[in-house]
Amino acid sequence: MKCAGIIAKHTDPRAEKIVSDLCEWLTANGRGVVLDRETAALVRRGDAVVRSKLPEKCDFLIVLGGDGTLLSAARVVGTSGKPILGVNLGALGFLTAITLDELYPVLEKIFSFDFDYDERMMLVAHVHRLGERVANYTVLNDVVVNKGALAKIIDIETTVGEMYLSTFKADGLIISTPTGSTGYSLSAQGPIVYPMLRTILITPICPHTLTNRPLVIPDDMVVRAELRSRETDVFLTLDGQVGFGLREGDVIEVKKADAPLRFFRSPSKDYFTVLRTKLKWGER
Repeated sequence: MKCAGIIAKHTDPRAEKIVSDLCEWLTANGRGVVLDRETAALVRRGDAVVRSKLPEKCDFLIVLGGDGTLLSAARVVGTSGKPILGVNLGALGFLTAITLDELYPVLEKIFSFDFDYDERMMLVAHVHRLGERVANYTVLNDVVVNKGALAKIIDIETTVGEMYLSTFKADGLIISTPTGSTGYSLSAQGPIVYPMLRTILITPICPHTLTNRPLVIPDDMVVRAELRSRETDVFLTLDGQVGFGLREGDVIEVKKADAPLRFFRSPSKDYFTVLRTKLKWGER
């Protein structure tokens, strides 16, 4: 672990000092540092790279922010195999479970090779239009087909493997990883799935047929969702951050990515501690 890449939530007022101190500490400990352009601008460093090139330049990535910042970084890292250290700058996150107080002790463990990983499954999504592939995405949380505010209910013909599942009449459809089960899918009454399981979740959003329920399938199955509505205000959203406009007849093919995303494990909090804290279980 000779070189660390850094991505920070540049709108956080504390980010400038945190990044500056971290760069100084890493350099003093004989490690290389590379920043994306937005993060480098915070500390006025000139040795920045385009964010998409970070995985090529570093051995691991430090992400300073919240779960949204980490989701964005995860799509950059993709299936490169470079591990991520997620450090939360605010409230405890599902993905950024390491606190600022833990940052330097955890880095010391990383540099002495005394650490553990968690591996999280990712999804790849391909959009096909008129027989041609027009878009490709890699996501950590979810792929969502959803209608705009003024669009009517939409029809989504869905197959799993080579088997017809259903044509959902709904506001949309969520296809998510176990990690994404605590995101949008949870709000749509989807189940919470332990993140190290190898499954894919299919969750309809406000289905017209009340017996339509969320479904959990093995991770080796391919999900295909075809838009069967003429509505023009329908979008594909990736991790809630990237959007792509859909047309009638577009087919979204979703399957497990070739490699998982690796996270450095928090030394003080397991998954159920984070889950219990975030969802306020046991509180009165």
